[in-house]
Amino acid sequence: MPPMSTPPGPLRLALCQMNATVGDIAGNERKISDGIAAARGQQAELVLFPELALTGYPPEDLLLKEHFLQDTRRALDRLAAETHGIVALVGFPERDDDVYNALAVLADGAVQGIYRKNYLPNYGVFDEQRYFATGDGGALIEVGEVKIGLTICEDIWEPGAPASDEAYAGASVIVNLSASPYHAGKAVERERMLIQRARDSMCVVAFCGLVGGQDELVFDGHSLVVDHRGEVIARAGQFTEELLVATVDPLAPRTYRLRDARHRAAGRDARPVPTIARLELPETPADDEHPLTRGPIAPLLEPTAEVYTALVCGLRDYVRKNGFDRVVLGLSGGVDSALVACVAVDALGPDGVAVAVMPSPYSSQETQADARQLADNLGVERYEFNIQPAMRAYASTLADTFAGRKPDLTEENLQARIRGNLLMALSNKFGWLVLATGNKSEMSVGYSTLYGDLAGGFAVIKDCPKLRVYELTRYRDALARETTGRELVPAMIIDRPPSAELRPDQKDEDSLPPYAVLDPILDGYVEQDLGRDQLILRGFREQDVDKVIALVDRAEYKRRQAPPGIKITSRAFGRDRRVPITNKYRG
Repeated sequence: MPPMSTPPGPLRLALCQMNATVGDIAGNERKISDGIAAARGQQAELVLFPELALTGYPPEDLLLKEHFLQDTRRALDRLAAETHGIVALVGFPERDDDVYNALAVLADGAVQGIYRKNYLPNYGVFDEQRYFATGDGGALIEVGEVKIGLTICEDIWEPGAPASDEAYAGASVIVNLSASPYHAGKAVERERMLIQRARDSMCVVAFCGLVGGQDELVFDGHSLVVDHRGEVIARAGQFTEELLVATVDPLAPRTYRLRDARHRAAGRDARPVPTIARLELPETPADDEHPLTRGPIAPLLEPTAEVYTALVCGLRDYVRKNGFDRVVLGLSGGVDSALVACVAVDALGPDGVAVAVMPSPYSSQETQADARQLADNLGVERYEFNIQPAMRAYASTLADTFAGRKPDLTEENLQARIRGNLLMALSNKFGWLVLATGNKSEMSVGYSTLYGDLAGGFAVIKDCPKLRVYELTRYRDALARETTGRELVPAMIIDRPPSAELRPDQKDEDSLPPYAVLDPILDGYVEQDLGRDQLILRGFREQDVDKVIALVDRAEYKRRQAPPGIKITSRAFGRDRRVPITNKYRG
């Protein structure tokens, strides 16, 4: 790695973990402007913003609009004019001969250089090759005597170049601007990867992540700085906006490489990396005013708290960014609607949530009492609608047509659709967003009613399997007991065998395998794409496997008509898992 003429001094970094809104160029510009000012106020010399911070992520087909790209560039130029006494790295879509997922280097009142993302993910929820052209390698900037390598999101997930080329070219700090969508366990997975990249490159790695909800996606932030030995020296909180500031020692990686020469041979064969900007180090207070290699380290959330917080964050942003001020949901006395109600209150406050209790002749007094008690415990407004008169009206209207036929699933579904109509009436009259309360297990096997319990604008727990719903509900109730000393969710909501209560003495297990069996089969078939024989080899009974596969395959048409919901597993329905409706392949 080439020597530097003068040893670099300490570098003070700021990572602006911001919640961007897709398409709100002016609002995102203000947040970036405020972030630059705040970082300058913290005596930072370099401030990082997330991937595509100026447009929000993912902007999808907005990127096909020429005027959208022009408006973005004008906003970038205005931001550049504000960068005096600090260097800012801002993610934006660059319009040149094509469109690039890019990082702009802003300093001294102008755009000093642009780096283009090399690796464009096109799996899972990602569709970047639809929109962007590929960059052609790594890039460096020099800030004073510090060489800094530039990467965007997937560039650092991929081992080797461009990060390795930048390190071989003399970078002692590698920055990564990212919009990394959340799923359960992603935070730990990502941090381990960044630690490994820091060790591999013998560089400081600074990762600046996007935070907030965008349609089905949630971004957890979790920005961090890792030193050249793989030690986390600064970490921002999850699911919250934050300016993370840390001072690093760029000389330490150089000294470390001098003692550990493993990469010398590889460095000789590495591709050359251009330096796209050479900048003076902004003037800051004396070095001894800031401790070296240190910043605040936020604790990571434990797994259940992490998923619950993701649901709260995703719902809050979906509601607010789409201009709603209140949500409404049907509260049945079951665990699914109980969890959605808890998440809604934590996201929006009690005044932002209304619930409807809608008993039928098959609704037990116990479940209705539990629903009312939960509504009172949460402090939300409650509406009561007895759906029996509407059921009689439907029966009378259809009597001649259905004459001679016994009641069946048709009459059960009518109950769900009556409830869906009532919720949509509240939505239309008052401008509230209806929350659907179905879980992933039900969604997988089609145990839901089109235009009934699937009705709504947002499905909060759409990607939560039933067993996880119980886990999250117990977590939220335990949290309430710890903080208030009182029960939040009535115990029977969690303990009672699950039932749709659409016919006498109905239980979910009348139609489905027990959830302790169903959820693991669904995990194998949906999340892991295992086939019938593979599932049987894992110990599941043939009859259970065959039944579940048939139900999942048959329900694809329902899932296509379901409202969007928050992705919290590694394979969510919708953007993640795309299976044709018209499809004869089985297993």
